[in-house]
Amino acid sequence: MYDLLKPLRIVEASSFVASPSAGLYLAQMGATVIRVDQIGGGPDFNRWPRSDTGASLYWEGLNKGKKSVAVDLGRPEGRALLAALATAPGDDGGLFVTNYPVDGFLSHETLSRRRADLVTVRVMGQANGGPALDYTVNCAVGIPQITGPASLGDHPVNHVLPAWDLLTGAYAAFALLAAERQRRETGRGQEVRIPLSDVGIATIANLGQLAEVLTTGDNRARYGNDVYGAFGRDYVTADGKRLMVMAITPRQWSGLVKALDIDDAVARIEGERDVSFAKDEGARFEHRDALAPLVEAAVATRTSAELGPLFDSLGCCWGPYQTMIEAARDPVLVRDNPVFATIEQASGLTYPVPGAMATIPQATRQPPIRAPRLGEHSDEVLADLLGLSSGAIGRLHDEGVVA
Repeated sequence: MYDLLKPLRIVEASSFVASPSAGLYLAQMGATVIRVDQIGGGPDFNRWPRSDTGASLYWEGLNKGKKSVAVDLGRPEGRALLAALATAPGDDGGLFVTNYPVDGFLSHETLSRRRADLVTVRVMGQANGGPALDYTVNCAVGIPQITGPASLGDHPVNHVLPAWDLLTGAYAAFALLAAERQRRETGRGQEVRIPLSDVGIATIANLGQLAEVLTTGDNRARYGNDVYGAFGRDYVTADGKRLMVMAITPRQWSGLVKALDIDDAVARIEGERDVSFAKDEGARFEHRDALAPLVEAAVATRTSAELGPLFDSLGCCWGPYQTMIEAARDPVLVRDNPVFATIEQASGLTYPVPGAMATIPQATRQPPIRAPRLGEHSDEVLADLLGLSSGAIGRLHDEGVVA
């Protein structure tokens, strides 16, 4: 946690991954993020993975550091409260993140009647308002057809990382700050719509992959664990450990050749094929049929304990394949990583959780704040932000509008 955004107040009405992750990133940089949910929890309140006690580890992960308000959004009174929170006065407020539909009681047009300078960042499925999730975007942009080994033919492979959700969430946080900056200069509010499908296809285009198929007329082939356009693949050591070995830069390539003592063999291939691998990563990829067996044979004669320090000393780029349990126990990744702190969650579970992913050497890193209990801050927020009296809040509780 850092205090960079401490004055800002963001109201979030969202679920699943993309929109809540935007709120998470903003909260970890110091913004006050107030998440408003249906009483009893929204559609993501009990999502997997869950603990043995039934607590959603997903919820605890994506909502760290936020405040939670629970209202009955099925009733006009509950909807009015959410609209009032999103448009509450204050120079640092009027910032709303949501993945609710474009139309309805949370439309920007409706809310901006309450506050003209409102900034709404709306995560969507498709730009035309149609539904989309990470997996439906991923299959549509062609990634599953180039993932996995060539032996799969045309059979698609879904990956388990919700990449488009995460990119969309990060872009939503960035877009909110951009719109807020312009509001400070002009006084003008606006709505920023961020469809998952646009993030997916734009990212593919930004990486040159769309241009590739448009200019060649062909889809990219599957290359298994080989990194496209560069020298990189998994190799097995003498003690059975699997390492990912990369050589993108000239220094990484020269270090790898020296570490494995394959200088003469590489020079022979260069002479036979009239090519130089020293500076051209594309050439290393094109001639991987000759280079990969050299590396494979050399790695297989040494243990991971031998290769690791040697690779590090020569500037090689490599990493061990680990299970997620091994990653969780990795001292560099988790145990000794200042990004993580072990805290008790509202569920009663205690485990390491990350704060802000950025490190600011000039600032003191604050420990992460646990995710809230559902509705934990309802009374506090309604009193502080809307100025409701204890009696008024009590009546809302009695009527089942607030929990």
